[in-house]
Order: sequence, then structure tokens, then C-alpha cells
Amino acid sequence: MDQLFKIFRYTTEDARALEGKQIEAHVHEFEELIIGSQGKISHFIDFEDETVYAPFVSFVTRGKPHLLRPQVHNGACDLWVIRFRSEFMSEVIFKMYGYFHNRANVTLPTDKCFDRLMALCQMMYDETQRPNPGLIVIKQLFMTLLTIINHERPTNIQSDAANSASETYTHFLHILEENFRRNVKISFYAEKLFMSERNLNIVCQEVMQQSAGEIIETRKLNEAKNLLINSNKTIAEIGFEIGYNEKAYFSKVFKRKTGYTPTSFRKEMKQLIS
Repeated sequence: MDQLFKIFRYTTEDARALEGKQIEAHVHEFEELIIGSQGKISHFIDFEDETVYAPFVSFVTRGKPHLLRPQVHNGACDLWVIRFRSEFMSEVIFKMYGYFHNRANVTLPTDKCFDRLMALCQMMYDETQRPNPGLIVIKQLFMTLLTIINHERPTNIQSDAANSASETYTHFLHILEENFRRNVKISFYAEKLFMSERNLNIVCQEVMQQSAGEIIETRKLNEAKNLLINSNKTIAEIGFEIGYNEKAYFSKVFKRKTGYTPTSFRKEMKQLIS
């Protein structure tokens, strides 16, 4: 996906057209949030197959294998699909990983809450259709939508995190948000969690199939992308701000993880936004 943000609606007619067609499991190079007000989905994710009835919210993180089939239920299907690159919402992407890491599909109450979510989706879509869409406007609407989702999630979902790996990972994300700009080692986070570095890596592998170091690096680089897009700071200043003391090392890590140098990434993103 070339755009930073894309939103589209999936209707009853779309779901009927998909009936009987083969769908393969796949991975995305973007994050995907699905808001369903009518119908249902058959969703294979995290090695489990689940049928989820509307109203629901489903979040699929970049790189996670899944297979999703929208279906008609009670004669209707109405879903909003939001796709975005992590740098578009770097301020909240790790909070979303925390909200949804132990449950990709969340059923929400049928009330005015969901009417507001659908209205926000329509507003974001309308903004994308303007000759010069305001990404700042879309971003604010999206932030509001995510805030409502987090506020309205059933409280018993938190009890799903009762196993120690899930709880530890959530605590790790909180500590990471407060410290990722610092030049500290993995052992710093492990000590904050009163555990060994090895056990922290085991937890991260179990929950996200990544090492603690990879998660820390991803958080740093998401912030770097945000600063490259939304500030005029130099490459060296951005690297220093997120804990890389040497510009050359920061640039090397950035290119290894993204395929771009910081300068070429900034140039391409500016072209997409303008």
C-alpha cells in the first residue's frame, strides 16, 4: 500500500460477491482495523479460527498471518476497513498492540458507541475524497475513534490477560513508552520487570514472535518515522532524540529495517503527503 492511510466500506453486495471464492492466508505490510456494524466475519488469526458477529472491532498487525472472510448475517454486512502505515499513527500504534495483543477480535455493545464509530469512519472517508485531503484532520478523527474503542471495550477482556506472559508484556509496553528514547539496554527493561533478560525475551517471543530487542527497535524507528515526516529536525538530531548517539549507526539501522535511508524515507513521505 503506497498511501499512509486508506479507508473503504465493505457492503452486503461485496460479501455476497465473495461467497464461494477461495481466500488464502496472507500477511500485510500495513496495519488493518475493521469496524463491523452488521454481518459477521470468519477470521483465522493467531492460529485460531473464530466467527465474530457484529458489532465488533478487529485489529490485524502488520506481518501477522491471517485469513478473513466477511459474511452476510441477518441479510446484511456492513464493515469499514481502515488500513494505515505505522508511521501515520506512531503515537498510538504500540498502545494498539497492547490493547489487542491477546485478542484480535473484540465484540462491542450495540449502542450509541457504535453509531459514533461508524460516523467517524464516514467522516474520515469523506475527508479522503476531497481534492486535498487533510491528513491532520484524518489523524484527529482516527485518534478519537481509537479512544472510543479503548474506552468501550468490555472490562472482562482485561481478565483474558491473566496469564503471566500477557501481563508481563503489557507492563513491558508501558515501561517502553516511558523509556524508548533513552539509550538503555534490554537488561534495563528486564530489571524494571524484576526478571532476567532471557525471560523477557521468552515473553516477547510468546506474545509477538519477536525478541525484546526487536520490539524496542521497532518502537524507536516508528518514532523516527514520525519525526522525519512531521518535523524539520536533522537526521542526526532525530537519531539522538531516540537514543542513537551516532548518525551513521542510526542510518544503518533505519535502512536495514525499512529499506530506506532516513533522507530517502523523508523525501518519499513528503511526496505522498503533499
